[in-house]
Amino acid sequence: MVAASRFERPFRRAAGHAGIGPLLVDLRPPAMAAPLVLLLFLLLRVVVAAAAAAGGGAGLAWDVAGYLLYCPCMGRFGNQAEHFLGALAFARALNRTLAVPPWIEYRHHRPPYTNLHVPYTELFKLEPLLQYHCVISLEEFMEKLAPVHWPPGKRVAYCFEAAAQRSADKSTCPMKDGNPFGPFWDQFQVNFDKSELFKGISFSSAYKDHWIQRFSPSEHPVLALPGAPAQFPVLEEHRPLQKYMVWSDEMVKKGEAYIHSLLVRPYVGIHLRIGSDWKNACNMLKDGTAGPHFMASPQCVGYDRSAAVPLTMDMCLPDLKEIKRALKLWVKKTEAKSVYIATDSEPYTTEIQQFFQGKIKVVSLQPEVPQIDLYILGQSDHFIGNCVSSFTAFVKRERDVHGKPSSFFGMDHPPRLRDEF
Repeated sequence: MVAASRFERPFRRAAGHAGIGPLLVDLRPPAMAAPLVLLLFLLLRVVVAAAAAAGGGAGLAWDVAGYLLYCPCMGRFGNQAEHFLGALAFARALNRTLAVPPWIEYRHHRPPYTNLHVPYTELFKLEPLLQYHCVISLEEFMEKLAPVHWPPGKRVAYCFEAAAQRSADKSTCPMKDGNPFGPFWDQFQVNFDKSELFKGISFSSAYKDHWIQRFSPSEHPVLALPGAPAQFPVLEEHRPLQKYMVWSDEMVKKGEAYIHSLLVRPYVGIHLRIGSDWKNACNMLKDGTAGPHFMASPQCVGYDRSAAVPLTMDMCLPDLKEIKRALKLWVKKTEAKSVYIATDSEPYTTEIQQFFQGKIKVVSLQPEVPQIDLYILGQSDHFIGNCVSSFTAFVKRERDVHGKPSSFFGMDHPPRLRDEF
């Protein structure tokens, strides 16, 4: 039996559960379980899950090791995905089941001009996450467990003392203060009855024991946080967790249909982040207010600040000249027959077609569901992304998982990061 890496070892049984409590509580095997025990455990999980589904949730056991809830309330999908990986790692460190939240999609530019909350399972499969740690969708938690175990009147919010300073009484967590916080919890009809404040700790793994001692599951069964217990950009050691984010069958079906109907392999996929808001952000490089570590740039300049390579304007905001240069290089290297462009702005479709004299098919969908772009970019024969963008970062991590080549505008050969892909 090959020893599991630190990202693959089975999650542990919570302390004090051996033979204690309901039969189906906390079915986690010991970390060094023998192959037969592990096999029986996995089989038992399948049986329990099937029984719970068949019984409308009646068989869903409460995890006495506790739960972790949070609002994915920072940025668009790319940022939310980076925070999700960190939250997943934090939940495992505390040995709490993660209630996986829906994605927040901002639709302020089209009716009904409100946030759309997309269940995790519409885009990704929940089951692969179980290979790393215990999870449940937040929707299922609220429907089947919260009414009994986390009912109104017992809903406690947890936040830093500094965050509570924004409230009128300086002692209440601002869980529903503004958008997207309010609408996120309102979708589940959640109001908080009490606040628990903390300071002097962070979400770093170095404080794991502090969290467990300060908030024991017996006294604090549900840790509900105003934001993700994670850093942005995603920590280098959490990048490998991307392998547990597996596209749903429906997303694969849609993505493959577009690829087969619109593109000819080999194809090069590119992500152009060149909108007006992005131009303003990249101008911070020009005036010196931003350094090499700027948003998601550690993915290409390196995580070590002392050794980070310079971050250039071509890497942040490539002009048409740089776009053509990079495309010419990788279209030639891959002998590509088509190019797929994902962008939040001008796709330069006509200019690129003319640049290749009509010999290369150029496609830009700009789909209503941006994750379609992510899927198609992830399946390309070569990917060219934006060093600073978390949207690009999602594609880069996914491709790294599967050993697919990627580069960035302004950086044809990115350094290999210290991870465990």
